[in-house]
Amino acid sequence: TLYNRIDVEAMHALQVAKDDARDALGLSPDEWVVGNVGRLHPDKDQATLLKGFALALSQLPADSRLAVLGTGRLEQDLKELARELGIADKVLFLGQVPDARRYFRAFDVFALSSDHEPFGMVLLEAMAAGVPLLATACGGAKEVVEGVGILFPFGDAEHLAQGLGYLAAMDQHQRRQCAELMLERLHARFSDQAVRATFWQLPHVIELTARA
Repeated sequence: TLYNRIDVEAMHALQVAKDDARDALGLSPDEWVVGNVGRLHPDKDQATLLKGFALALSQLPADSRLAVLGTGRLEQDLKELARELGIADKVLFLGQVPDARRYFRAFDVFALSSDHEPFGMVLLEAMAAGVPLLATACGGAKEVVEGVGILFPFGDAEHLAQGLGYLAAMDQHQRRQCAELMLERLHARFSDQAVRATFWQLPHVIELTARA
Protein backbone atom coordinates (compact mmCIF):
# COMPACT_ATOMS: atom_id res chain seq x y z
CA THR A 1 0.00 0.00 0.00
CA LEU A 2 1.26 3.47 -0.90
CA TYR A 3 0.37 5.76 2.01
CA ASN A 4 0.10 9.50 2.30
CA ARG A 5 3.24 10.99 3.71
CA ILE A 6 4.01 13.49 6.43
CA ASP A 7 7.13 15.53 7.12
CA VAL A 8 7.39 14.78 10.83
CA GLU A 9 10.08 17.36 11.59
CA ALA A 10 8.20 20.12 9.74
CA MET A 11 5.01 19.19 11.59
CA HIS A 12 6.82 19.31 14.93
CA ALA A 13 8.08 22.80 14.07
CA LEU A 14 4.58 23.93 13.11
CA GLN A 15 2.78 22.63 16.20
CA VAL A 16 2.82 24.99 19.17
CA ALA A 17 3.45 23.97 22.78
CA LYS A 18 0.59 22.58 24.87
CA ASP A 19 0.04 25.63 27.06
CA ASP A 20 0.16 28.01 24.08
CA ALA A 21 -2.21 25.77 22.12
CA ARG A 22 -4.69 25.72 24.99
CA ASP A 23 -4.46 29.47 25.37
CA ALA A 24 -5.17 29.92 21.65
CA LEU A 25 -8.24 27.65 21.86
CA GLY A 26 -9.53 29.11 25.12
CA LEU A 27 -8.92 25.91 27.09
CA SER A 28 -7.81 25.76 30.71
CA PRO A 29 -4.33 24.37 31.45
CA ASP A 30 -5.83 21.98 34.01
CA GLU A 31 -8.60 20.40 31.90
CA TRP A 32 -8.42 16.87 30.48
CA VAL A 33 -9.32 17.49 26.85
CA VAL A 34 -10.67 15.18 24.16
CA GLY A 35 -10.19 16.81 20.75
CA ASN A 36 -12.05 16.28 17.50
CA VAL A 37 -11.37 18.10 14.24
CA GLY A 38 -13.58 17.88 11.16
CA ARG A 39 -16.71 19.02 9.38
CA LEU A 40 -19.90 18.71 11.40
CA HIS A 41 -21.42 16.34 8.88
CA PRO A 42 -23.15 12.92 9.11
CA ASP A 43 -20.13 11.02 7.78
CA LYS A 44 -17.99 12.38 10.64
CA ASP A 45 -20.52 11.02 13.18
CA GLN A 46 -19.76 13.42 16.01
CA ALA A 47 -23.11 12.32 17.49
CA THR A 48 -21.54 9.00 18.53
CA LEU A 49 -18.59 10.92 19.97
CA LEU A 50 -20.93 13.04 22.10
CA LYS A 51 -22.80 9.96 23.31
CA GLY A 52 -19.58 8.09 24.10
CA PHE A 53 -18.15 11.08 25.94
CA ALA A 54 -21.33 11.35 28.02
CA LEU A 55 -21.16 7.63 28.88
CA ALA A 56 -17.49 7.89 29.82
CA LEU A 57 -17.70 10.92 32.10
CA SER A 58 -17.87 8.88 35.30
CA GLN A 59 -14.52 7.28 34.33
CA LEU A 60 -12.85 10.55 33.31
CA PRO A 61 -11.19 13.30 35.35
CA ALA A 62 -13.68 15.73 36.88
CA ASP A 63 -12.41 18.58 34.70
CA SER A 64 -12.84 16.72 31.39
CA ARG A 65 -13.83 18.61 28.29
CA LEU A 66 -14.67 17.72 24.68
CA ALA A 67 -13.39 20.29 22.18
CA VAL A 68 -14.90 20.10 18.68
CA LEU A 69 -13.13 22.09 15.97
CA GLY A 70 -15.08 22.57 12.75
CA THR A 71 -18.31 23.84 11.26
CA GLY A 72 -21.08 22.25 9.24
CA ARG A 73 -24.79 21.75 8.78
CA LEU A 74 -25.13 19.59 11.91
CA GLU A 75 -23.77 22.20 14.31
CA GLN A 76 -27.12 23.13 15.87
CA ASP A 77 -28.25 19.47 15.98
CA LEU A 78 -25.06 18.49 17.80
CA LYS A 79 -25.39 21.36 20.27
CA GLU A 80 -28.95 20.25 20.97
CA LEU A 81 -27.77 16.66 21.44
CA ALA A 82 -25.16 17.85 23.94
CA ARG A 83 -27.93 19.59 25.88
CA GLU A 84 -30.12 16.48 25.79
CA LEU A 85 -27.21 14.38 27.07
CA GLY A 86 -26.59 16.83 29.90
CA ILE A 87 -23.05 17.61 28.77
CA ALA A 88 -23.49 21.05 27.18
CA ASP A 89 -21.23 22.57 29.85
CA LYS A 90 -18.55 19.99 29.03
CA VAL A 91 -18.51 20.41 25.25
CA LEU A 92 -16.91 23.33 23.42
CA PHE A 93 -17.86 23.91 19.79
CA LEU A 94 -14.95 26.07 18.67
CA GLY A 95 -15.97 26.54 15.04
CA GLN A 96 -13.53 26.72 12.16
CA VAL A 97 -9.99 27.12 13.50
CA PRO A 98 -7.48 28.15 10.81
CA ASP A 99 -4.64 25.61 10.50
CA ALA A 100 -6.06 23.61 13.42
CA ARG A 101 -3.20 21.08 13.26
CA ARG A 102 -0.97 23.70 14.92
CA TYR A 103 -2.93 23.25 18.15
CA PHE A 104 -3.16 19.45 18.48
CA ARG A 105 -0.86 19.42 21.51
CA ALA A 106 -3.74 21.05 23.41
CA PHE A 107 -5.48 17.65 23.46
CA ASP A 108 -5.00 14.76 25.88
CA VAL A 109 -6.77 12.44 23.42
CA PHE A 110 -7.64 12.82 19.74
CA ALA A 111 -10.90 11.09 18.79
CA LEU A 112 -12.06 10.40 15.25
CA SER A 113 -15.56 8.96 14.83
CA SER A 114 -15.90 9.03 11.02
CA ASP A 115 -17.70 6.21 9.26
CA HIS A 116 -15.25 6.26 6.38
CA GLU A 117 -11.94 8.04 6.28
CA PRO A 118 -10.10 7.28 3.00
CA PHE A 119 -6.86 8.27 4.69
CA GLY A 120 -6.83 10.38 7.81
CA MET A 121 -4.03 12.94 7.53
CA VAL A 122 -5.53 14.46 10.66
CA LEU A 123 -4.55 11.27 12.51
CA LEU A 124 -0.94 11.57 11.35
CA GLU A 125 -0.88 15.17 12.53
CA ALA A 126 -2.23 14.11 15.94
CA MET A 127 0.38 11.34 16.11
CA ALA A 128 3.13 13.86 15.38
CA ALA A 129 1.83 15.89 18.33
CA GLY A 130 2.17 12.81 20.56
CA VAL A 131 -1.56 12.69 21.31
CA PRO A 132 -3.08 9.23 22.02
CA LEU A 133 -5.60 8.19 19.37
CA LEU A 134 -9.12 6.80 19.48
CA ALA A 135 -10.67 6.08 16.08
CA THR A 136 -13.21 3.98 14.23
CA ALA A 137 -11.94 0.64 12.94
CA CYS A 138 -12.70 1.37 9.30
CA GLY A 139 -11.13 2.92 6.23
CA GLY A 140 -7.67 4.39 6.40
CA ALA A 141 -7.99 5.05 10.12
CA LYS A 142 -7.54 1.37 10.94
CA GLU A 143 -4.23 1.18 9.05
CA VAL A 144 -2.95 4.29 10.79
CA VAL A 145 -4.06 3.55 14.36
CA GLU A 146 -3.91 -0.25 14.72
CA GLY A 147 -1.18 -1.19 17.19
CA VAL A 148 -0.49 2.36 18.40
CA GLY A 149 -3.95 3.55 19.45
CA ILE A 150 -7.46 2.35 20.25
CA LEU A 151 -10.02 1.35 17.63
CA PHE A 152 -13.77 1.01 18.15
CA PRO A 153 -16.62 -0.14 15.87
CA PHE A 154 -18.32 2.64 13.93
CA GLY A 155 -21.33 4.06 15.76
CA ASP A 156 -20.55 2.16 18.97
CA ALA A 157 -20.75 4.76 21.75
CA GLU A 158 -20.19 2.17 24.50
CA HIS A 159 -16.87 0.98 23.08
CA LEU A 160 -15.86 4.57 22.41
CA ALA A 161 -16.57 5.33 26.08
CA GLN A 162 -14.47 2.35 27.17
CA GLY A 163 -11.61 3.63 25.02
CA LEU A 164 -11.80 7.07 26.59
CA GLY A 165 -11.77 5.50 30.05
CA TYR A 166 -8.70 3.45 29.20
CA LEU A 167 -6.83 6.46 27.82
CA ALA A 168 -7.78 8.58 30.82
CA ALA A 169 -6.21 5.97 33.11
CA MET A 170 -2.81 6.10 31.39
CA ASP A 171 0.03 7.46 33.50
CA GLN A 172 2.79 9.73 32.19
CA HIS A 173 5.12 6.79 31.50
CA GLN A 174 2.44 5.07 29.40
CA ARG A 175 1.71 8.30 27.53
CA ARG A 176 5.41 8.69 26.71
CA GLN A 177 5.55 5.09 25.48
CA CYS A 178 2.49 5.72 23.34
CA ALA A 179 4.05 8.85 21.84
CA GLU A 180 7.26 6.94 21.07
CA LEU A 181 5.34 4.15 19.34
CA MET A 182 3.42 6.66 17.23
CA LEU A 183 6.62 8.44 16.24
CA GLU A 184 8.19 5.12 15.22
CA ARG A 185 5.08 4.34 13.13
CA LEU A 186 5.25 7.73 11.42
CA HIS A 187 8.90 7.30 10.46
CA ALA A 188 8.54 3.64 9.44
CA ARG A 189 5.41 3.95 7.34
CA PHE A 190 4.43 7.55 6.63
CA SER A 191 7.66 9.54 6.33
CA ASP A 192 8.80 10.83 2.95
CA GLN A 193 11.63 8.28 2.90
CA ALA A 194 9.31 5.37 3.76
CA VAL A 195 6.73 6.32 1.14
CA ARG A 196 9.40 6.73 -1.55
CA ALA A 197 10.85 3.31 -0.71
CA THR A 198 7.38 1.74 -0.92
CA PHE A 199 6.69 3.45 -4.25
CA TRP A 200 9.76 1.92 -5.88
CA GLN A 201 8.68 -1.54 -4.70
CA LEU A 202 5.20 -1.37 -6.26
CA PRO A 203 4.86 -4.13 -8.90
CA HIS A 204 3.93 -1.83 -11.78
CA VAL A 205 6.79 0.56 -10.93
CA ILE A 206 9.28 -2.32 -10.83
CA GLU A 207 7.97 -3.46 -14.22
CA LEU A 208 8.27 0.01 -15.75
CA THR A 209 11.76 0.46 -14.31
CA ALA A 210 12.85 -2.88 -15.76
CA ARG A 211 11.66 -1.78 -19.21
CA ALA A 212 13.58 1.50 -19.08
